[in-house]
Amino acid sequence: MNQSRRKFLQSTSLALLGTALFNEKLFALPGKGELTGVQLYSIRSEMKADPMGTLQKLAAMGYKHVEHANYVNRKFYGWTPKEFRKILDDLGLKMPSGHTVMTSQHWDGSKKDFTDAWKNTIEDAAIMGQMFVISPWLEEGKRKNLSELKGFLELFNKSGELCNKSGMKFGYHNHDFEFSESLDGQTLFDIILNETDPKLVMQQLDIGNMINGGAKALDVMKKHPGRFESMHVKDEVAATEGHEKFESTILGVGVVPVKEIIDLGRKWGTKHFIIEQESYQGKQPMDCVKEDLTIMKKWGY
Repeated sequence: MNQSRRKFLQSTSLALLGTALFNEKLFALPGKGELTGVQLYSIRSEMKADPMGTLQKLAAMGYKHVEHANYVNRKFYGWTPKEFRKILDDLGLKMPSGHTVMTSQHWDGSKKDFTDAWKNTIEDAAIMGQMFVISPWLEEGKRKNLSELKGFLELFNKSGELCNKSGMKFGYHNHDFEFSESLDGQTLFDIILNETDPKLVMQQLDIGNMINGGAKALDVMKKHPGRFESMHVKDEVAATEGHEKFESTILGVGVVPVKEIIDLGRKWGTKHFIIEQESYQGKQPMDCVKEDLTIMKKWGY
């Protein structure tokens, strides 16, 4: 994972559908509410250089859903929420989730309430029609003491209550440290899941990030069945640069059993499958996300 920073196949005849279902459901239809999307961080340089043109290309590829990784001064990629929603609507795109880090600075202890900045984050996500407001980081200062971490995780639940008022859920997205760091004999990830209310706080499982923390997605899912409403669909290979052992790659060519993981996720209630690729092994990022989508479609997503 670069630390600087994630319907589908329908048969045209009953005969084709029957064949697909017989062939181990290779072309299985998505379930109700299920979607496949792309995390725009995958194409961060393209979104910075030409966001409109990049979104148009994504729509032309067949994407229907995107997930943002850029919300600054109440704007998404430079547009107000209303402007950005119209742009997406005009392209036939939806944004069911987005990444904005929630920190301790977003809580006013003297008022026992969230700051206006965090309230605005929730309000703007609602304008976009999001289902999930996802924080993709846990500040280092909150990882050193169990009591302090539990206190901060209670703010996750409170953020979930705030999101619920607008028909959304708050969420958390893992990296690798949640599995390599522990407090009182528990991994940070187990503490996060044990201390957050699943009715208020959803979990977005990044099936690739965790490998650098020594964890495997199938093991994590079996330990916490049904807790992952969303996934970052990602594969990993030996890193070609940087300090980490693994980096992301085209789906299906690395060491992560991606299809087995997402099939289990589907079985246990995962609805959002968000493609993310952050390293490209010499390929162009736009070519990568196009290839990733083609692979997901072949897998029935």
